[in-house]
Amino acid sequence: MDYCLVYVTCKDEEEASLIAYDLVESNLVACANVIPKITSIYKWEGEICKDSESVLILKTKKEKFSLIENRVKELHSYDCPCVVSLDIDQGSKEYLKFLSS
Repeated sequence: MDYCLVYVTCKDEEEASLIAYDLVESNLVACANVIPKITSIYKWEGEICKDSESVLILKTKKEKFSLIENRVKELHSYDCPCVVSLDIDQGSKEYLKFLSS
């Protein structure tokens, strides 16, 4: 398939929404979901950290990933934001058509 989900963590809901609107408006993604609050536990610079973050799930075509990654990095407050792509192996024909628009 030619489609993917792009998973991004953001410092808060406001940042996630700002990035989501920008990417939808610029036609880099067809749809963005903002999950307002998650707890992230991770190791950064040798220390275990626990923070509240928001998740951004983007639906798009694989060919747009590099452009999305670059734009997220421009808008994001983190030095090293999580921007990863997950392939969509199957989906309803109608929804995948929507992702192509």
